[in-house]
Amino acid sequence: MSHQALRIIDANLNRSTEALSVLEDIARFLLDDAAMSQQLGAMRYGLAQYALSLGTELLSQRDTEGDVGTDVEGVSERQDIADTIIANAKRTEESLRVLEELAKLPDISTVVNSSDFEQARFSLYNIERRLLSRILREEKKKQLTGLYVILDTQALVGRDEVEVAGEIIQGGAKAIQLRDKQRSKGRLLPIAQKLQKLCADSGVLFIINDYLDLALCSDADGLHIGQEDLPLAAVRKELAVDRIVGCSATTVSQAIKAEGEGADYVAVGSMFSTTTKKDAIVVGLDMLKQTKQAVSCPLVAIGGINENNVEQVVAAGADSVAVIGAVLGKENVRVATEQLVAIIGLARR
Repeated sequence: MSHQALRIIDANLNRSTEALSVLEDIARFLLDDAAMSQQLGAMRYGLAQYALSLGTELLSQRDTEGDVGTDVEGVSERQDIADTIIANAKRTEESLRVLEELAKLPDISTVVNSSDFEQARFSLYNIERRLLSRILREEKKKQLTGLYVILDTQALVGRDEVEVAGEIIQGGAKAIQLRDKQRSKGRLLPIAQKLQKLCADSGVLFIINDYLDLALCSDADGLHIGQEDLPLAAVRKELAVDRIVGCSATTVSQAIKAEGEGADYVAVGSMFSTTTKKDAIVVGLDMLKQTKQAVSCPLVAIGGINENNVEQVVAAGADSVAVIGAVLGKENVRVATEQLVAIIGLARR
């Protein structure tokens, strides 16, 4: 094997294993994802074995000081973890492609297997998507820590959705969900688009209830589904990698199943009896406490919550609190929102 080929193999094995270490640590320490961390570790180990098998042959041809490309690569800035994932995944994928092509040469194919690098490259394409998806969604999930207001059109009784949403945002809500069971999606779309822009400009999550197509067309941050709606797997397949999905649950087993299938948060309820949903099943605070012990994703408590009982809900383990009447049923929406946000803040202390 020529010394030039050995230099190329050495450089690309080093690039790929170094970049894989970065991705592995992100999966392990930032996401606590054992399966993805192990998959990346196995890939890195496999490449390291090639380096070990060639051993002194590689080291003898290494010439870092004489490498004309050391000043060409440069250092690109990283804005966030997502940038780091993309940069290191691309670095690995490019190196694997070089190794794959080089391994097809007659004098090298007897030592290294081209198909090993090809398989690793295709595996990494999938891992990159999963890693990026998880990281981007984690940022959105961090906003599920306060008040989550559901803009139910029946409860609005004719008031303008965008104006009311503006008042809610000024009051300090972290998320707004649009729910309308009466109007056509064609009529709802322009409203959803206006709400999406308002929420995006304000740093507030915008969620669509039930309608996947409406969530896609309005570029919402996520979709909330019930037990009888589209399967989570189907929803996740259609939504962009950085969009979140929430799922309603009335039992602990439903919550566990939802998280296992990819729900980013679970809405537990109804906490108390409510007038906004006639067929709501009251599960109570004990079920919220049990669910908190059973799942790790954020829990959004919902159903009959108001300024008189919201403190109990937070104490029982709710990460976020969803309300309708406690805000929309008040004369001054902004003040009602501020009061609930303040109570939630005090309860967390």
